[in-house]
Amino acid sequence: MSSKLRSTPKPILTLAAASQIPGSAPAEIKQVTHQWLRIISSLGGFGGSIAKRLVLNEVGIRKVEDEEGKEECRVVFEVEVTPDMLNGSGSIHGACSAYLVDTCTSLPISALNKYKGNIPSPGVSQAINMVYHSPAGLADKLRVVCTTLSVGARVMSSRCEIWNQTHHRLVASGVHIKMEPSAPTPKL
Repeated sequence: MSSKLRSTPKPILTLAAASQIPGSAPAEIKQVTHQWLRIISSLGGFGGSIAKRLVLNEVGIRKVEDEEGKEECRVVFEVEVTPDMLNGSGSIHGACSAYLVDTCTSLPISALNKYKGNIPSPGVSQAINMVYHSPAGLADKLRVVCTTLSVGARVMSSRCEIWNQTHHRLVASGVHIKMEPSAPTPKL
């Protein structure tokens, strides 16, 4: 992972503007989440144009009812299906759905890390498990809902549901397992 991603990004969105993002997370956490989205979308490469169109709609942190002392972070995005997201059949490509899960699940992990006082690193991928439920077509509005499952010192996981807001159905869901990489050891 590059040092650019391992450090806390400098905030661009003011705390006052970040506080206007819906959700129960403190403004500072919303600010950092927005900045990570900005960094990810600026990296280019595969999916970069899709990441630039993601709209951050909610950042929330709440206590988990079934596990005393545990908190979870939920981050919600919206994006419209455009031609660069389609397969040959005219519906969202499975790889595009997997890209959305990969990218979007990283943000609640980094947000919860920051909230807990840790370095807000999104980690690196170990595995992504995808299930495809229904198609989404050109110009459909998607709502991407990501929630942390577990954020430990080394291993982190988050789940994601991609909803078609236009047709009111689940498009895809996934679970993303990530880890914090070890520091490189110097070679002698």
